[in-house]
Amino acid sequence: MSGLRIGQGYDVHRFRPGRPLVLGGVRIEYPEGLAGHSDADVLCHAVTDALLGAMALGDMGRHFPSGDEAWRDADSVEMLREAVRLVREAGGTPVQADCTVFLEAPRLAPHVDAMRGRLAEALGIDPDRMSVKATTTDGLGLVGRGEGAAAAAVVLVATGAEGGRR
Repeated sequence: MSGLRIGQGYDVHRFRPGRPLVLGGVRIEYPEGLAGHSDADVLCHAVTDALLGAMALGDMGRHFPSGDEAWRDADSVEMLREAVRLVREAGGTPVQADCTVFLEAPRLAPHVDAMRGRLAEALGIDPDRMSVKATTTDGLGLVGRGEGAAAAAVVLVATGAEGGRR
């Protein structure tokens, strides 16, 4: 059977002093980074979960468990590349992704093109098929209080005849 599959992903992490802030594979100057086992890149994690979900391959916890020391402080772009390999092995080809980062500060507009480029390269798609947007939560919740960041992603994967590198 060939066709198209859609996956969605979501991730959230608290801020923690003493760590670099990495979003979409791009290091951003900010006094705090995100707490997590890997580099805690919520944007990469949301895309990775969406990609795995599109092919019903489970989630990041299944493939990159937080108890696995091999992934401690790992570059989340490398985790995304591994998820792409698993998806291709299962007969899928990433086609397009749309993501939103929820963050009060810092402003991400100056970094969006670099994020799009890093994520598109990891997915093996053209940057014009990789959307990255940023928004605030107007002071509401963990993100609104400046305690952390979240990201959501939707990924389209082609299977069978619609597959193939774009």
